Amino acid sequence: MYFQDESRFGLKTLVGSCLSAIGVCPKVHYQHKFANTYLWGSYSPINGDSFVWGINGVDTTIFEHYLAEFSKQNPRDYKIIVIDNAGFHACQNIEIPDNIYLLRIPPYTPELNPCEQVWQYIKQRFKNKSSKVLII
Repeated sequence: MYFQDESRFGLKTLVGSCLSAIGVCPKVHYQHKFANTYLWGSYSPINGDSFVWGINGVDTTIFEHYLAEFSKQNPRDYKIIVIDNAGFHACQNIEIPDNIYLLRIPPYTPELNPCEQVWQYIKQRFKNKSSKVLII
């Protein structure tokens, strides 16, 4: 069983709060760029297995390609993937690999998808950081 979600990661610095001495104003290098990419990830809370795919965008075609690539990881395993109700997860006209079954969570319930916590953890670690690398 896997939980799947996608998240946008960009180069625009997210400024967070921090503790400092009274009267001291901490300085953070800030970059204002809009270059970004998306990470698509599936994580298993049962055995810790994961599959992460970086691509620039979210749409039904990309979702179909993501499922095809994910099905190639441990191809003998039957994967139940819990997904949210994003519009590009529409499954009427896409080819779903034989070793994958998609299970939807109810609408507007992100707390039921542990992937949301993974993305929050990663983004929290990069607050107040800047990068010289351009994400493509």
